[in-house]
Amino acid sequence: MTARRCAIILGAAGRDFHVFNTLFREDPSRDCVAFTAAQIPGIAGRRYPAALAGPLYPDGVPIHDESELPALLARGDVDEVLFAYSDVPQVHVTRLGAMVLAAGADFVLPGPRATMLPSRRPVIAICAVRTGCGKSQVTRWLAARLRARGLRVAVLRHPMPYGDLAAQAVQRFASAADLDAAACTIEEREEYEPHIAAGQPVFAGVDYARIIAAAEAEADILLWDGGNNDFPFIRPDLLIVLADALRPGHESGWHPGEAVLRMADVVLVAKANAAPASDVERVVAAAHALNPRAAVLRGASRVTLDDAAALGGRRVLVVEDGPTLTHGGMATGAGYAAAVDAEAAAILDPRGFAAPGIAEVFLAYPHLGPVLPAMGYDPAQRAALAATIARSGAEAVVAGTPIDLGALLGPMPMPLVRARYSFEEMEAHGLGSLVDAWLNRRMVGAQGFEPWTR
Repeated sequence: MTARRCAIILGAAGRDFHVFNTLFREDPSRDCVAFTAAQIPGIAGRRYPAALAGPLYPDGVPIHDESELPALLARGDVDEVLFAYSDVPQVHVTRLGAMVLAAGADFVLPGPRATMLPSRRPVIAICAVRTGCGKSQVTRWLAARLRARGLRVAVLRHPMPYGDLAAQAVQRFASAADLDAAACTIEEREEYEPHIAAGQPVFAGVDYARIIAAAEAEADILLWDGGNNDFPFIRPDLLIVLADALRPGHESGWHPGEAVLRMADVVLVAKANAAPASDVERVVAAAHALNPRAAVLRGASRVTLDDAAALGGRRVLVVEDGPTLTHGGMATGAGYAAAVDAEAAAILDPRGFAAPGIAEVFLAYPHLGPVLPAMGYDPAQRAALAATIARSGAEAVVAGTPIDLGALLGPMPMPLVRARYSFEEMEAHGLGSLVDAWLNRRMVGAQGFEPWTR
């Protein structure tokens, strides 16, 4: 009997599990001996459970910290190492590849054809070249437009399985109670809560074949709301990719964002209302150069404050969306811009009063500006976030995170003003016209959609 090829999957509690499910779980010729974990705290030291790994893995699969990769390779029996996470510089990928190749193993980047799952429903995927481009606000805008046409919409989110993996195999969120029952982290809530508030259910979890089937059972059309700058787990019929006008030059150089842009049917230059015209045109030119066949459009991200008058002349602490700052590399976000526009007297730098669990974040991400990332991967970190806000001495807090921070953290000793952001078109024949034309070509009266392949 031929020996199974021994493999390690490098991941961050997301695509790595999907790669395992699609390429390893039922393949007797390959043996995944370990995952490694990066980016997300608290993942290493656990196991991918046998209930998800299948009968070929009765003991599950151990998860190591990525720093242990040299020791794992030193065993000498590893045949291949698969890279399976996102939003990292391409030089980071090649550096890990060099380490793997030096150990004599193959270094593999699993591609879309091997890992995208089919759906019997039409699929629109919204992805991006970097974290924090505004995918979710575009997804919400599209969902509202599709519902206005009488279509039942389900949103599929990129996975964030940070808790009990077996319990998170298939998740459906339609209410705040669902989020509480699943003990969602702040990062999960940032992605799910705005969709729930807008009226569409969100599906997520670990086992995407089952997740897709659950979503198909109650929707006419599926929207993939991508995570980081990853490509979809589900095969899209229309792929919309966002590039950030506030980060010109990031269209290339990041994995797998550049590949995603090259795959796009539509490139949407997001936040074009907030960037210098020269930067917008740089991004437009880069999109045309990397993907000449894609339609390139411009879009706006409008930021509004619930009570802008509460900030004028006051000392303000700004809390921002965590992944946009950490994984996305942004120094500040929408909350900071809104506080400046509201003429806050001062914006406080949290480094001077950060609780220990938050101070560690500033050490890990020295590029951060004078804003507080909404970190909360576990109860201790959430408590540290609340403590940092309480000891800030701020006269008001701006919540640039898309969740109801006050409801989550409890009463605060100062007013909390939410900053909300939404997508708007900037062109007469923009994204809406393009999606309408796409739908019209494929709808067959009241009978739904004709079958087609990408």
